Amino acid sequence: MNKTLIFSLFAFFALNFQTYAADIAGTWKTIDDQTGYARAEVKISKLKDGRYAGKIIKIHAIPNRPAISKCEKCEGNLKNTPLLGLAILSGFEKSAEKANEYINGRIIDPLSGNTYQSKGQLNARGNVLTIRGYVGTTLLGRTVSWIRID
Repeated sequence: MNKTLIFSLFAFFALNFQTYAADIAGTWKTIDDQTGYARAEVKISKLKDGRYAGKIIKIHAIPNRPAISKCEKCEGNLKNTPLLGLAILSGFEKSAEKANEYINGRIIDPLSGNTYQSKGQLNARGNVLTIRGYVGTTLLGRTVSWIRID
C-alpha cells in the first residue's frame, strides 16, 4: 500500500471519530461538584427536532449522605417524582457559532428542586460534558462535569 492511501484512510477515520465525539447523545455519569462522587447516570437522547433531552437511569449512593430516591423539593407535578426516570435535562441544541457547544437548555437539580437555564460544552475528546446551570446570566450559576460512560 502506498503512504498516501494509508494517510487518507487514517484521516477519514479520524474525521468520522471527531464527528461522533461532537454529539452529546449517550450515557453520562454525573459527578457531585461538592463531594466529587458519582451521583447518577443520565441517558441523553437526540430528539426528532434535533434537540437533546436526558433522564436519570441509575442512582448512586454517596457515602455518609442519606439516599434520595424522590425529587422531594421539586414543585408542581414533579413533587415527589421518583428520581429514576426523571427528565432532568431538556431543550439543548447544538450551537451554530461554537463547535461542541450546546445552548438553550434547561436542567433540574433534584437536590434543590430548582430548574435552571443551562448550556454545555463537550471537550475535544467527547468524553467530558461541562454543564453550566444559571439564573438569568451565566455569571450567576454553577458548573458540573459529566463523564461519558457509553
